Amino acid sequence: MTTVEEPARPGGRIRDAARTRAEILDVATHEFARAGFTGARVDEIAARTRTTKRMIYYYFGGKEQLFTAVLERAYSVIRETEQQLDVEHLDPVAAIRRLAELTFDHHEAHPDFIRLVSIENIHEAEHIAASAELGKIGSPALDVISRILASGRESGLFTADVDAVDLHAMISSFCFFRVANRHTFGALFGRDLVAADQREHYRTMLGDMVIAYLTADRATD
Repeated sequence: MTTVEEPARPGGRIRDAARTRAEILDVATHEFARAGFTGARVDEIAARTRTTKRMIYYYFGGKEQLFTAVLERAYSVIRETEQQLDVEHLDPVAAIRRLAELTFDHHEAHPDFIRLVSIENIHEAEHIAASAELGKIGSPALDVISRILASGRESGLFTADVDAVDLHAMISSFCFFRVANRHTFGALFGRDLVAADQREHYRTMLGDMVIAYLTADRATD
């Protein structure tokens, strides 16, 4: 692939296009997460990247397209993490717990992702719906979950009749809530959901909750 370069700026410095795009996306991620789509300003992003508004428009086309690019990269990061998940050697119970832990760890480590998703939901997913790239990304985790569920049911370990999307929603909802609602939850109940000394408690709690649901005895009288 041919590398496009920016025009020379004062001092004769020429910057690699891929590096410039990455820097803009880094700053734009923080700015959109901080101020939301409506509140974020391209001028501010340009100032913090030491580039120009014109160059941001050159690379991305405008604010809408820049926000979409930020979302595409944010989702690609978690998809890449999911693709690296290796649970084939684990039994179904251990495998589903490992998957839950991976989601827990990623959401905790990427609070900007949580804020971006919250902001995009305010906008009714209009940027995601319009993105051909996000439509192709999918979720490797769903394939993994489906295989684990099938194995668990075949072995008799899992009794719940649940599909991969529902289980993914169950795991993600806990992980998402813990980060997104930490401040309101703390103000109302006096408990910090992301306190370091409680991390393993909540990480284990998530796994226990998922496994308990999948293995519960649902026999009726």
